Amino acid sequence: MKKITIDPVTRIEGHAKISIYLDDSGEVSDARFHVTQYRGFEKLCEGRPFTEMPRLMARTCGICPVSHLIAASKACDEIMGVKVPIAGVNIRKIINYAQILQSHALSFFYLSSPDLLLGMDAPIEERNIVGVLNRKKDFIENGIFLRKFGQMLIEKLGRKRIHPDYIVPGGVESPVEESIKDEINENARLCIDKALYTIDTFRSVLPAFEEEIRYFSHIPTYHMALSKDGKIEYYDGDIYIIDPEGRIELKFKPEEYNNYISERVEGFSYLKSPYLKIKGYPDGIYRVGPLSRLNIAESCGAEVADRELSIYREVAGRISNAAFLNHYARLVEIIFCAEKIIELLNDDATFDRHTKANAGVNFEEGVGVSEAPRGTLIHHYKVDRNGIVQWANLIIATGHNNLAMNKGILQAAKRFVKGDDIKEGFLNRVEAVIRCYDPCLSCSTHAVGKMPMMVEIVNNKGERLKEVRR
Repeated sequence: MKKITIDPVTRIEGHAKISIYLDDSGEVSDARFHVTQYRGFEKLCEGRPFTEMPRLMARTCGICPVSHLIAASKACDEIMGVKVPIAGVNIRKIINYAQILQSHALSFFYLSSPDLLLGMDAPIEERNIVGVLNRKKDFIENGIFLRKFGQMLIEKLGRKRIHPDYIVPGGVESPVEESIKDEINENARLCIDKALYTIDTFRSVLPAFEEEIRYFSHIPTYHMALSKDGKIEYYDGDIYIIDPEGRIELKFKPEEYNNYISERVEGFSYLKSPYLKIKGYPDGIYRVGPLSRLNIAESCGAEVADRELSIYREVAGRISNAAFLNHYARLVEIIFCAEKIIELLNDDATFDRHTKANAGVNFEEGVGVSEAPRGTLIHHYKVDRNGIVQWANLIIATGHNNLAMNKGILQAAKRFVKGDDIKEGFLNRVEAVIRCYDPCLSCSTHAVGKMPMMVEIVNNKGERLKEVRR
């Protein structure tokens, strides 16, 4: 059996490789997505006071620290048994909208636009953000503006752009001043305009990607997301799981997740593989993220985003299982986030001086769920009577998508990789399946001790002399 290795997988957050296995006739027989880094934040939590969880968990990721702040804080809210003041909730939501907006901009413009604007077969030395900048400067400048706005808003409200610790158990540390409103509103409206321009550009190139839409992890799976009143929701609501045709399979409270979701560890990755208990492993495959959120929601609940959602559904259908359309869904969500930021900044309750509830340990267990850029994020802590964390479980959005990513690269490899005629553009397509999901691997690597360590000894010519595995 012949093996093709793509190492590293490029233009993603974190470290991974792909193995493609060919049978004797040169046909693809299997493919695997290996997450090769390990961080283990679940174990780092143990022995720490629960009040430290938000600021500790923000360090899980430099791209989406706010999502971890919110999920961790919500779990701590449950341990304290408090109701967060409206101002605290609104400010948390604004910061999370800003983070999702900037993270989607990073994924679409910086990581994926070289494939989308230059083509999957573009020369490798040109297929990068500089290559796009040279071809379409205004397009990339829009992406830079969107990401900068999101980061600026996180810093303005949360005091730091990366790993802010302003969101705390019970709410947020302090109120925000109304003087910020005009500047942020103006820039948020510019974000909407720039995202609309981007959608028009993306739609113009979409017909060239019919094959990628059909074979990039276009698989029938369940979809999961928070939703409330039939609308997109990143903070409140119930967890919905729909089948591949859009029928509601499950609906439950976030704290009940453990009744419906289980996790499995495979020997080839540090990334765990969650699945639906009622379907078993591996049939209980499901996905999260922008595509899933738009599948589950009846509407966005924001004027411009709802208009764009209608146009999106003319392309995707009411329910889509095509992972490639995550790129389109991200652009709709950027508009939604900008509109919701404006809405909350025009809510007088956002500027109330009461932003935090205070309490000690009233319950010895708490679950916090929020929607991160890449999908549903779950933090679950158990503490003793002194508030010291005894156990933690994190199910990260990228983990939810693990089974789908593995199945997706197999589908793409079977389509594009044939025998010895292996073109670089075809291997790039297999990589690009992973980029559709925008995985955040630093967040999600907790499968401790399950992947063997390998040490290679090579000479000064790069020839392998010995390989040792443990």
